[in-house]
Amino acid sequence: MRKGTCRRMMDMNARRVFTSLWTSFLVISLAATGRGQTPSAVYRALGAVVSIEPTGFTVQTDSGTRLAVMLSDNAILLRVAPNQKDLKNATKITAADIAVGDRVMVRGHISDDQKSLLATAAIVMSKADIAQKQAAERAEWQRGVGGLVNSVDPVTSTITISTPGFGATKKIAVHVSKDTILRRYAADSVKFDDAKPGTFALIQPGDQLRARGTRSADGNDFAAQEVVSGSFRNIAGTISSIDTSQNTISVVDLKTKKPVLVKFTTDSQLHKMDPMMAQRIAFALKGGGAGGSGGAGQGGPPSGAGPGGEAAAARPAGSANSGGGPGGAPGGAGGPPDAQGGARPGGAPDFSRFLSRLPAATLADLKKGDAVMIVASQGTESAGVTAITVLSGVEPILTATPSASQAMFMAGWNLGGGAPGGGEEGTQ
Repeated sequence: MRKGTCRRMMDMNARRVFTSLWTSFLVISLAATGRGQTPSAVYRALGAVVSIEPTGFTVQTDSGTRLAVMLSDNAILLRVAPNQKDLKNATKITAADIAVGDRVMVRGHISDDQKSLLATAAIVMSKADIAQKQAAERAEWQRGVGGLVNSVDPVTSTITISTPGFGATKKIAVHVSKDTILRRYAADSVKFDDAKPGTFALIQPGDQLRARGTRSADGNDFAAQEVVSGSFRNIAGTISSIDTSQNTISVVDLKTKKPVLVKFTTDSQLHKMDPMMAQRIAFALKGGGAGGSGGAGQGGPPSGAGPGGEAAAARPAGSANSGGGPGGAPGGAGGPPDAQGGARPGGAPDFSRFLSRLPAATLADLKKGDAVMIVASQGTESAGVTAITVLSGVEPILTATPSASQAMFMAGWNLGGGAPGGGEEGTQ
């Protein structure tokens, strides 16, 4: 997962934690003032500390405004860990313990111009604690699962997904509880910032889904702590026209035989595949990689887990010994490429890493007649779709199998700033 995405997720998690602390916060702040104010007589703000002043600090609020916070003489200041849901383990601090980058919720009396606040209480999450939490969540997403939704069972709160593989797929049952955090991407946006709280009922077969949580010993079941899902469109076809002035291309979809207008934004990711790599993947998709030890679809750990996946994923394209990690197809045997994807022991490469390591391209690098595979927002027939990930240089792959785009992108989608689980090591 990319750092920016995880930071945005952490901000959302912090908001949930602060919200759950609100009742306790109200009690202590009223006790601090001793005046018995009602909630309507005070003001609450949530944001990040951007500067420290002699009388207090300045907060950049989540609503986008700056607020000068002055601390009253009897202000109660508490520090909580990012995963705290109550104030039971909160630590009393002083104003000197607050630093730039900390997340705070302050409560007090707002000035008439709403530019300053006399705080009677503040709850603080330190920047260092948040960073540690981010690192832990990045690791959790990396160990998580992702794929296409096959079925949804509301009775057992179970979502069955298919994870990608060369020649075969693995099905995993993702179990959702009342404590599972559910998010849903907007139909017209590729930004994680625009994801909204979701419900189980919104998840449908054909959706793409990523989850973090706890995997069963056999890898067939997954207890989800957090789920991000969305309905996206896979397009495989050839470019019929390019308009660089409008940042759009028109692609003739091989499945529908109809043109699709594809719009590019600053969040759209465009990569170009090396011809040799495309040939190797095409060979594997046609069955050439089935002979390796522990071939695809044999139930290897998904999403790059296990020894060998990390080291293999770190090697550059075309490097020596790029035939597969332990348990993967041997080098030179025509097996699935791991030079950029990272062959997993007993499984297929992790395409999210594979895509992130391909050379970046621009709209100017494309030409009419190029074959492309695209993950895009659903969009509409009249307005077109917004590109999320575009992969060019894929002629051999599409020749090998028309369903290649679904296999390639089943768990490797990367949503403008990184879907959970996407990105490179060190940024996930």
